Amino acid sequence: MKKIIYSFAILAGMTLSTSCNDFLTEEERGKENLETYFSTPDEVESAVGGCYYQIAKGGGWWQIYNTWLLSDMTTDDLWDGNTTQEDGYQTNTHFLPTAGTEEGILQNFWGARYQGINSCNLCIERIPNVEMDENLKKRRIAEVRFLRAFFYFDLVRNFGGVPLQNEYGSTGNGVGRSTQEECYKFIEDEILLAIPDLPERSQLAAADMGRITKGAALGILGKAQLYQAKWEEAKTTLKKIIDSGEYRLLDNFGDVWSVKHNNSAESLFEVQQTYGGDTYALGGSLTVVTGCRNGVGDGWSWGQPTSDLENAFIAAGDTERLRWTIIKTMCTEIAGESKFSEFVSNNKSVCGINDAKYNDYKDKFGWTASDYYKGYIIDPAQHKSARIIRKYFVPLEDRPEIYNIDKIPLNHRVLRYADVLLMYAEACAETGDDSQGQWALNKVRNRVHLNDVNATGTALRDAIRNERRLELAHEQCRLYDLRRWDCDNGKKMMCNIMGPNGSFVKYNMGPDADMYEKWNQGEPSDKGIRFREDRDLLYPIPYYEIVHSNGVIKQNPGWN
Repeated sequence: MKKIIYSFAILAGMTLSTSCNDFLTEEERGKENLETYFSTPDEVESAVGGCYYQIAKGGGWWQIYNTWLLSDMTTDDLWDGNTTQEDGYQTNTHFLPTAGTEEGILQNFWGARYQGINSCNLCIERIPNVEMDENLKKRRIAEVRFLRAFFYFDLVRNFGGVPLQNEYGSTGNGVGRSTQEECYKFIEDEILLAIPDLPERSQLAAADMGRITKGAALGILGKAQLYQAKWEEAKTTLKKIIDSGEYRLLDNFGDVWSVKHNNSAESLFEVQQTYGGDTYALGGSLTVVTGCRNGVGDGWSWGQPTSDLENAFIAAGDTERLRWTIIKTMCTEIAGESKFSEFVSNNKSVCGINDAKYNDYKDKFGWTASDYYKGYIIDPAQHKSARIIRKYFVPLEDRPEIYNIDKIPLNHRVLRYADVLLMYAEACAETGDDSQGQWALNKVRNRVHLNDVNATGTALRDAIRNERRLELAHEQCRLYDLRRWDCDNGKKMMCNIMGPNGSFVKYNMGPDADMYEKWNQGEPSDKGIRFREDRDLLYPIPYYEIVHSNGVIKQNPGWN
C-alpha cells in the first residue's frame, strides 16, 4: 500500500502545479503530458496514489500537519508551547483581530486542500476512459471521490462554506463561496456515491491495507452528519459500522498510537507513513515537531499539553489514558519506553542537564536531587507547560536511523473505532436512546478500566462530551466539538471556555494556575482572552484568496 500511495509521478509532472499562495489563479501547466496520460492501469494507480499523498503531505508536511496541530492549539488542550522561538501559530490572541495576518498556516492549508481536490477532479474525469478491469476502475474512482469529499470536509469544518471547484484545472475566477449547507450536501452525496464500490476492511489484501474502505467512508459521513446535528442520520450511519463487525477496540489503549500497530483493527482511516531513508520524505513529522526541545532527537516543542487537560484526566480518575497522552517533566517512566534509563541518560548528556540547572529549578518547583537525576527533564524554560504529547512519541527502539521530520513511520490516525462509538453514543443521547448511548460510551470507558456510566439525559450528554476529550485528546477533534456543542446557557461550549470570562482563561490567570505554565511567560497565560463569539467559531478566509477572486469570495464575519 505505501508503495502505491507514495508514488510521485502524478504529483511531479502531471497535476496542476501550484504554489501555496497561487492555487485559485495559477495557470494550468503540464497539459501536453496529460493528453497522453491515463492510458494504462499503472498510470491510474500512480494518479490515485497522488491523491492519497495529498491527505497530509502534498507539497510539504507544513501545509496540512500545521493546521491539524493548530486545531488543538486553538482549544484548552494545547499551548503553542515553544517559548524560545517566534510564535508562528498566534493562538494566544486567537489569531489577530484583522484578516490578512494569518496567511502562513491557513493559506498553505487552503491551497493544499484545493490542490488535492484538483488532483481528484483530474482522476474522476480521466479514469473512466482507461481500459482496465471494470471493478478495479470503479473502486479507484470511489476512493478518489471519498478523498475529494474528505478534502472539502476539512475545509468546511474550518472555514464554513467554500467554493466548490469540481472540474480539473478550474482557476476559480468568478466563483464565490457555496453555503455551508451546500458544501455538506456535496460531501454527503459524494461519499454515498463512493460507498457501493468500496471494499470492507476484511476484503483488503495485505498490500492494500490503508486504502479507503466502506468503514472509512461511513465514518466520515457519520461525522459530517453529526457536525450538522443530523442526529438520526448520524445514528443510522454509525450503527452500520458497528454492526459490520469489521472493527474493534484494541485491548490496550497504549497500542492505539503505537508504530507497531499501524492500520490496526481499531483504525478506519490513517495517513500512511513509512521511513524513506536519507532520500525520500515519506514519514510523519509530528513526532519531531511536538517533541521535547531539549530532548533526544532535538524536537521542536510546538504543541504542548495543558495542565487543564491533565486535570481533566485526574478528575476522572483516568490514570491509564493520562500516561499514554501526556509526558510530564520529572517523570520517572514514559509509557511504552522500555529503555527509559538509556533515554534519560542520553537526554542529560545531550542537553546539559547538570547541577547548575538543578540548582536553578529546585527552589522554583520543589525538585529534589534524587528525582531530578533519575527523571526525564522537559526544560520549563523552553516549554510553556513542561509537557509533551505522548501519542506522537516514538520509543527509542522504534526510531528510524535518521530521526527527523518526514522520516517517522508512525501513521497518523484520522478516524478510529473509539471515535465512532462515541459519536454513536452522542447521536443516541441526542435522540433519547439513553440505553444505547450508555452501551457505546461504556465500551470505550471499560477499555481503560473506568466504571460504567448509568446517567441519562443531560448528564449522559455531558459524560459523553467529557469522554471525547479524554479519549481523543490531540486527535484533531476537540476544536470542532467545542465549536458545535450547545451548552445550557445557549452558547457554544467554545464561548464558555475561551474569552475574558471563559473557564480556561480564568483558570490560567487565577491563583490555582499550574506552576510551570504560570512561571514560563514566554507564552502568555492569557491564551484565549481575545476570543470573540461573533468571529472565532470559524477561521478567516485567507486574505489572498479574497483579493485574487476580485472580491467574489467573501470573508467570514468579524474578520474584515
